Amino acid sequence: MSTVTVESLAPAAPPLDLDGAQRTHDLDRAHVFHSWSAQGALDPMVITGAQGSWIWDGSGRPLLDFSSQLVNTNIGHQHPAVVRGIQEQAAKICTVAPQHANAARSEAARLIVERAPGDDLNHVFFTNGGAEAIENAVRMARLHTGRRKVLTRYRSYHGHTQAAIHMTGDPRRWPNDTGAEGVVHFFGPYTYRSAFHASTDDEECARALEHLEAVVQMEGPATIAAIVLETIPGTAGIMVPPPGYLAGVREICDRYGILWIADEVMAGFGRSGAWFSVEHFQATGGGTLAPDLITFAKGVNSGYVPLGGVLINGPVYETFRERPYPGGLTYSGHPLACAAAVATITAMTDEGIIENAARIGAEVIGPRLAELQGKHEVIGEVRGLGVFWALELVKDRATREPLVPYNASGAAAAPMNALVGACKKRGLLPFVNMNRLHVVPPCTVTEGEARLGLDLLDDALTEVVSTLS
Repeated sequence: MSTVTVESLAPAAPPLDLDGAQRTHDLDRAHVFHSWSAQGALDPMVITGAQGSWIWDGSGRPLLDFSSQLVNTNIGHQHPAVVRGIQEQAAKICTVAPQHANAARSEAARLIVERAPGDDLNHVFFTNGGAEAIENAVRMARLHTGRRKVLTRYRSYHGHTQAAIHMTGDPRRWPNDTGAEGVVHFFGPYTYRSAFHASTDDEECARALEHLEAVVQMEGPATIAAIVLETIPGTAGIMVPPPGYLAGVREICDRYGILWIADEVMAGFGRSGAWFSVEHFQATGGGTLAPDLITFAKGVNSGYVPLGGVLINGPVYETFRERPYPGGLTYSGHPLACAAAVATITAMTDEGIIENAARIGAEVIGPRLAELQGKHEVIGEVRGLGVFWALELVKDRATREPLVPYNASGAAAAPMNALVGACKKRGLLPFVNMNRLHVVPPCTVTEGEARLGLDLLDDALTEVVSTLS
């Protein structure tokens, strides 16, 4: 166990308004309506400062941010180059209507296109976030193909706007599902909890592709506009697809004239140790594997100013060369957001941040999580890439019964709530969903910070597991 502590490793705190923390909390409870929550029992933590991989709470206590907030602060908090880029843009021009060109949007588009897989994703439609990116990508696919249906997998999340929430394959869809968006769900590969009775990744890949093609055939290929997949599903479990799966999806799409939309909102811009996670999965024969449309947001500028978008290939772009695209947003390509993207992408390139995420994942997080799996029987599986990892927590390794039930809440979710509390008590801000704890620090996390966070997690697991028997 390391002798390094939160207090010894945390940087000097930035200026904190601790006197105003209680007022912030009181005003929040009086006037703010929170997402995904029953409002009455909420007691949100006040954040008074942030820097790098760290945040400070209302008492001035530092916590190591192993959540990257909502897995979006890929470049860390308050990166000086991004803050400076926003400030400089604000001094020039704060907002521009989307029908006019502006330098920040043009440069952001160039930088994003240059990093896209393949050589045909050459245009960007900018949105304000990931859900709007999904909405517009699906609209483009439907108009391009003249078809209505979209296929998405169970255990997925695509956003909370109308089409996006119907496409979502986890319980967040259930209370919002009107069944009116032409969405059909299928099972994607997940060897640990295989829907296909597979025991190896090869079996899981082959059977998942057979299942997908059967769904395509039964739904009618001529009715399907797109297959939409998170390249690596995020909040649904960070299930890295087995080799050959995405190439197989590409082949099915090509065979039936269906578009492949890759949702890289969470998985993109360094999270898995690559600009886009699809880069990890090459096509048959070693060629570049390229979707028809890619949605992005989050890490493109680490959420400093809301931004998302759709990367568009040549055939889809040509559909709208003479035919107007029936969609738009007041803040599409907002100059402050795009300036933040330019600064983020430039800093990621110049500072080797993508490479750092890949190295930390391969040399620190992956090996240490494997050690924790060997130590704690509650860890059923470890999976991930880069700074994008999940611990599958179980009551019994043999049966793989989840530590808490699917979509647990209230008393049923007590063990996971206890784990969150044990982490926070030690100075670690975790990310949990259902029976999983996700290890998702910023792509800028240092080796020392990563090791400290995993040591704190080890201690928290020891405490919580001791209460379960």
